[in-house]
Amino acid sequence: MSQITTHILDTARGCPAEGVKVTLSRVVDERDEVIAHGATDGDGRISDLMDAGAVLDDGTYRMRFEVSGYFRNRGHKHFYPWVDVVFNVDGDGQHYHIPLLLSPYGYSTYRGS
Repeated sequence: MSQITTHILDTARGCPAEGVKVTLSRVVDERDEVIAHGATDGDGRISDLMDAGAVLDDGTYRMRFEVSGYFRNRGHKHFYPWVDVVFNVDGDGQHYHIPLLLSPYGYSTYRGS
């Protein structure tokens, strides 16, 4: 399993958000260095964003969730074209799970397990 995983639930529809494109970047001097890309599966998850065994360095990272395409493909108007979740990694190899609860006009996130 990847050190970084995610799970997106569409709270308006009450189901996983399939097909959301996600980009993981390291933030260095306010610029993003892209590390990985992926898209959520039928369960709204990405468990293989990074290679198994790869460990992120200490630093600040960004996960960008491209939600505009997800809503547009379902014919839903929406307010946010993307969601950026910025977080710190300690560099000690621990697992980080970044869940996203999503609706067309709001979102919420937290550090998962």
